Formats: sequence, structure tokens, C-alpha cells
Amino acid sequence: MATLFSSEVLGGTLPSTMSDQPLGIRAIFEHAVRAHPRKEIVSRDGAAVVRFTYAAFGRRVAQLAHALRALGVRPGDRVASFAWNGHRHLELYYAVPMIGAVLHTVNIRLFPDQVAYILDHAGDRIVFYDASLTKAVKAAHALAPESGRMFVTMGAAVEPFDGALDYETLLAGEPETYDWPEIDERAAALLCYTSATTGDPKGVLFSHRSTYIHALAICLPDAMGIRERDRLLPIVPMFHVNAWGAPFGGLLTGADFILPMERLDPAGVIELCEQEQVTFSAGVPTVWMAVRDVLKAQGKKLPALRKLIIGGSALPPALLDDLEALGIEAVHAWGMTEMSPIGTVNTYLSELDDKPELQKRERYKQGVFSPIVQWRLIDELGNDVPADGVSRGELLVRGFAVAKQYYDNADATELAFEPDGWFHTGDVCTVDEYGYMEIVDRVKDFIKSGGEWISSVEVENTLMGHPSLKEACVFGVPHPKWQERPVAAVVLRETHDADEAAILAWLTDKLAKWQTPDRIIFIEAIPRTGVGKFLKRELRERYKTLFTDAG
Repeated sequence: MATLFSSEVLGGTLPSTMSDQPLGIRAIFEHAVRAHPRKEIVSRDGAAVVRFTYAAFGRRVAQLAHALRALGVRPGDRVASFAWNGHRHLELYYAVPMIGAVLHTVNIRLFPDQVAYILDHAGDRIVFYDASLTKAVKAAHALAPESGRMFVTMGAAVEPFDGALDYETLLAGEPETYDWPEIDERAAALLCYTSATTGDPKGVLFSHRSTYIHALAICLPDAMGIRERDRLLPIVPMFHVNAWGAPFGGLLTGADFILPMERLDPAGVIELCEQEQVTFSAGVPTVWMAVRDVLKAQGKKLPALRKLIIGGSALPPALLDDLEALGIEAVHAWGMTEMSPIGTVNTYLSELDDKPELQKRERYKQGVFSPIVQWRLIDELGNDVPADGVSRGELLVRGFAVAKQYYDNADATELAFEPDGWFHTGDVCTVDEYGYMEIVDRVKDFIKSGGEWISSVEVENTLMGHPSLKEACVFGVPHPKWQERPVAAVVLRETHDADEAAILAWLTDKLAKWQTPDRIIFIEAIPRTGVGKFLKRELRERYKTLFTDAG
């Protein structure tokens, strides 16, 4: 029997009776300034620390919007930021997309030729840059001096840049309210480029809709779980996939927002955490390894800091254990630029409460999938792989905040995206019966040795348990007999000493012989991409003749 509301009874689709308001950044902004006008935005600004209420922030965003329109910015125009995590950068995050333009957050750690490439590829009309980054901006501009772009410096000038405008001068005298236009929720709002571990950076355009949905998802209690009572310090750069959504999730919930600018050294992070009673932070493992080392050396804790979201690269189990010993809940998360970026967050599942040992092992994995992400694991033939915690496959994803193509790059799109929207992440993973995903390795970083596949991530995590090692990066090197063999490049901790033989001996009962690196190479620093990921491509090239030269 048909139900009362069956489409068969009604003769078609029943129209919705719900209000249809566009999802977007304006909705986040207006809620924040109206519901939480007295909450704080705190930012380093040179040697000073400045404070704004959300209400004052709203007035400055309106002034910036007027200034942008006066500079000729129109809907669809790209506006670049080249900046640290600071209050002016946050103002751009809202003003630019809310007038219908697109904010392009440029990675400040890219080489000048890469910066010049993405500014040109994006078609940016204006570049807003922090004064301390003037030299880098000028170097990129020198490669395309006839671009006709405008430049706006933010903060006290460090060195001259002919023709650059001043941010505060632009805002001065502008009205403190703005008649915000209604923007199509599917219109582009933000543009980010990948970190370029292979080839040129690739652009991903985020819509107003995807940004809003992603902000809602990361604030869920079993996701990042940002709360109104939090004092949020994003260490992850705002040029790195929008600081993982923190500028939107933080204001959506009404959290106080703390911005560190360029002071990302351990002492600077600890000082800000103490002064501002930070309760919640997010960043890559390297930052927190350095902070942990200083805290342990000084016998200190950060009692207000309740939670850290750590992602960007694999979270070494030893770091998670050390942070929790310091009273800080460390939560592993994973994602990609193409995913806005959060895909998984590690959370305690109630069904494992009576299995503490298993629950602890699960905590070392990347976590469970966000409800806005669909996923599949496939083998080399494209067949689905079972979620049994053992079977490995490449992870494919799609969802409400997952890209379906790259910006103006048909060749890269064809390689990475299926016609039905599935995105090839390039990560080889397992998913177990509880839904925990674990990255085994990148497809390109697996090491094929004598018919066996070796996970570089697994060997790295094992090495990171050695008390003398600060960092370890494992990569494959061509071998005349075994096709490839693993090699580890390691960085020693300060005041620690160890030699190759001692480390290999320590690994004897921790890895199978065929998994154990043939060589341990001591280096001063591991090469990284602009967002801090290991640049294994460079190490493979540097040591490609290691075994053939040895005969």
C-alpha cells in the first residue's frame, strides 16, 4: 500500500516547503558577528599583539570590501594572498569571496618561479602580501614584471616595493557596513594549489557551498570538534588548504581565534599558548615534535591545551604517546587539497571501550571517514578491495567537498578524476571492520624489492621510535639484484649520537630482514615541499646510484 506522502499518490515529486537560502561564506560571517560579537580575534602584528572583537572584525571586513571594489575587483576576479596566519589575512578570507571574487591563497614557501607560475595560471589581479615577505614577492614579480598586477603590502614596510599600496591606507575612511550581494552557492570562493610533489602545482577551486558544508563537518564532535569555548590557534598555514578549514569552522562556532604570524618556532608557539590560554590547535607533526622536545627538556606542560589536530604527514606513534603523556589529546587527521581538505579524523569509538589495547592501536591510524566523504579501495585492476584491515588498495573518494576537476588543467584532471566523480588519491590504504583507515604508503613511494612490497611509512614509523632520531625518511633506491632496496635518511636529535650499525641492530627485532633499510644515511635536514611534506623525489634522485656505484 502506498504511504500518504508517496510520489505515486501525489502524481510526482513533492515540492519542498523549506526556505532555500544559499550555503556560503556570508552565512558563516553573518552568524559569527551577530551571535558572537564579543568573541576575540587575537593576532601578532610585528612585535605587538592586537585584539579585535568579532564585531570589530566585521567592520574591518566591510571596509576591505569597499576598498576592493574601489580597486576595480569584480565578481569572478582572482585576488591573491601571500601571507602568514594574521588578522589581515583572515579579513581577506571573508571580504574577497563575499563580494563574489575568488581568494587565491599562495604558498609562501614555493620557489619564485613556482609562485610566478601559479599567479599567472590563476590570473590574479591583485596580490596582498605581508610586509615581511616583500623580498619573496619581488623575486616572483621580477619573473613577470609586465603582468599589470597590483600589489598591496600588509603591515609596516620592511623594504620598498615601488608601486605597492598600503593595506591600512586603503581601509581608512571606508564605510564600516556593506550591502553584501547574494552569491550563487556553487560559485567559486577560494583557490588553492597542490604542494607540487610532482610536476607543476595544480589548482582546486572551492565553492561557497563546499566551504560551508566542510565547515559544518569539521565542527562535529567526532571530527575536529571545535567549540565556542575554545581558544583556537591554527599553526597549519592559512595558505595550506585554508588552514584545514579552521578560519571557517572557528568563526562558525564562535571560538576565540589566535593567529601566530611568522612566530612558528617552539618558543614562539609555547609563548602564545601560555599567554592566550590556547585550548585547541592544529598543525603538521614537525611543529609539534619540536614543541614536545622543548616542553620535555624544560619539564613544562601546557595545561590549558586540551586538543591537537595533527595532519599533513603521518603522525609518528611516539609523538602521539609523548603528547598524551604531557596531558594533550593528539588527534590524527588526514585529507588532501582536493578534499577541502579533511577526509578522516581519528576518534574513539564506543564499541571499543571494553577493548583498550585494540582502541590504542586504532588511535595510531588516520581515522574514520567524514560523513561528507564517500570512499572505495581498489586493486590494480580497478576491483573493489574488502574493508578487512588487511587488504590494500588505492583510496578513491568523492563527496560534498571533494573536487571533480582541477582548475584549467584538463590533462591532470583526466589522470586523477573518473567521469563519475571519483578522485584517485594516490594513497594505498587499508580500512578495517570498525571503519578506521590507515595509509600504508603513497602509490609512488612503495618500494618493490625482490617480489615484496615494502611500505616506506611503516619503516619510518618504526625508525621514529628510536630515541636518538628526530626525523626519518625512507625511500627506494635502484638495486642491481633486488630491483629496489629501502634506504633511510635520518636526522639526529640535538645532543644525541648514534651510528648506522647501532640503528640497524636496534631494528633487528622490529622489522623483517627484507623490510630493514640497507643503509642509514645521516643528513642535516630532510628536503621538504612548501607545506612540510618529505620530498622523497629529491632523495631518490640524490642517492639513485648508491648501490650501483658500490658495485
